[in-house]
Amino acid sequence: MTLKLTQKEQMLLQDQKSHEEICIQKYKNYAEQAQDPQLKQMFSSFAEQEQQHWNTINQILSGQVPDMSQQQNQGQGQQYNPAASEVKQQMKGAMGNQGDASLCTDMLMTEKYVSGTYDTAIFECVDTNVRQALNHIQKEEQQHGEAIFNYMKNKGMYNPK
Repeated sequence: MTLKLTQKEQMLLQDQKSHEEICIQKYKNYAEQAQDPQLKQMFSSFAEQEQQHWNTINQILSGQVPDMSQQQNQGQGQQYNPAASEVKQQMKGAMGNQGDASLCTDMLMTEKYVSGTYDTAIFECVDTNVRQALNHIQKEEQQHGEAIFNYMKNKGMYNPK
């Protein structure tokens, strides 16, 4: 079945695709910068999941209904992979070499924002399968945020009062 997306759906999905690109860039770059091996691993893992999100959105934008059973298969589909110098240049100016707490704070804020933007996209989708795919992605974004929150709380970086 081929999807026929509305202009609004296309616009919202393009926005989500660019959000996923930023998440991929940040997680890859922050995995390199992180001092704690546990945090490096977590950020690397999340970069891979963000790549899957990007692939799913790209699939929807190309008019295909995503098969969520394949969501766990890594490395399928087109890869978003900007030149390493592009990522480092973009991130170096904005964030530089910061401590793990700063990296976590930035990613927690990013995940909060990205998760919130999925709400609008989900509610504007006509096709139920697309809604379910975006809902799945949003849930994973929330899981990323929860993992970062828990990491920060356990390491004394964040004290929810």
